[in-house]
Amino acid sequence: MENSTSRREFIKSSSLIAGGALVSGFPAIRTHKEKTLRIALIGAGKRGAGAAAQALKASKGVKLVALADVFKDQLDSTYASLTKVPGIQDQIDVPEKHKFVGFDAYQKATELADVVLLASPAPFRPEHFRLAIESGKHVFMEKPLASDAPGIRQILATGELATKKGLNVVVGLQNRYDPAYQEMVKRIHDGMIGDLVSASCYYNVGNVNMIPRQEGWTEMEYQLRNWRYFNWLWAGSPAGLQIHNDDVVNWVKGGPPVKVVGNGGRAAFKGPNNGDIYDHFFNEYEYADGFKLNSQIRHINGCWNRGGNFFYGSKGKGDLKDGFKDYKGNLIWKYSGKQENPYQLEHDELFAAINGKRYINDTVWGANSTMACIMGRMAAHSGQLITWDSALASEVSIVPPKLAWDAAPLSVPDEKGEYHVAVPGIDKV
Repeated sequence: MENSTSRREFIKSSSLIAGGALVSGFPAIRTHKEKTLRIALIGAGKRGAGAAAQALKASKGVKLVALADVFKDQLDSTYASLTKVPGIQDQIDVPEKHKFVGFDAYQKATELADVVLLASPAPFRPEHFRLAIESGKHVFMEKPLASDAPGIRQILATGELATKKGLNVVVGLQNRYDPAYQEMVKRIHDGMIGDLVSASCYYNVGNVNMIPRQEGWTEMEYQLRNWRYFNWLWAGSPAGLQIHNDDVVNWVKGGPPVKVVGNGGRAAFKGPNNGDIYDHFFNEYEYADGFKLNSQIRHINGCWNRGGNFFYGSKGKGDLKDGFKDYKGNLIWKYSGKQENPYQLEHDELFAAINGKRYINDTVWGANSTMACIMGRMAAHSGQLITWDSALASEVSIVPPKLAWDAAPLSVPDEKGEYHVAVPGIDKV
């Protein structure tokens, strides 16, 4: 591009597609003409419960007909909590025979639905998504979309099939559906803070919850109960946490970064049963035009906390919370519109799309933002500069080939109960 205006116009037009706006030229869109849409929740944790409630609130023409999870106690807890949510009780019709438990539960629940809500941990998403789309179901799926590059490639292939079938897909990176973020991104694209120079993202919070190991649990059950402590189940904290903030930067830039270097490690997580994840990261991403994103993550108790994404341009800087200011401190813009719940809006848009309002398929940008976070984990774990092309082409899978209660995960504890943690300069990714 020859000047900043043309660059901004290119990014603006690209982001309309990336943000989920109307795209023409698709095959016949699969709309639903029947009176009631049947939904199945696959992955009945807290986020799954929230997604189900929001789906039911999106339309009175929606009914929950099936639940699936590997843990019966979790499924029962979620079902009980949903039946207490005001305004949706008459939309819940899940008899005991439609409450499926086990690693194959998703198959049985998918059969009963028109729309599936995929909220299990990341490594299950590629297969659950594949089955849903091949079976002709519309999909809402939570982030992250996979734990490694092979999983991301499967997600992308399934997303292409969804397009061919005209099936709607919404990804749970809810900021893209938030009117406040949409206006902020538009202001940036319009040049309000000038030519972009860099961005910083923060996800510094307290420790993630741990469930103590119990007698009789297999290693697989312990890891599934504590999925945030294992890279194969969480995809690492860049994808598990920071993806929301980094995704906004990818949205602004019209695509993912091209390379990354990173640092990270374990400062607080020590001793037996603490999994194999890092508890802090600092990743420096670079985009095709040289733009830099510095992404800082920490989940350790008793530390300074901060969250959000901050942009720096030639005329000013800022974020959504405090607005944009010039470099003399004068306020340029601050969002003054109605504050809405983006978790609800993403479901409102999905069911409006299913009923023919427009076509939505978030798969590409959802997969790209997940892969960018995986790339950051790879850089920190290895101590190497990682490029987008090499990361996406990786054949290394961190997901065990067999998923069953008696199957051994790839990462298991030693005689002291401790797990191997990646060592930069030694471990390969």
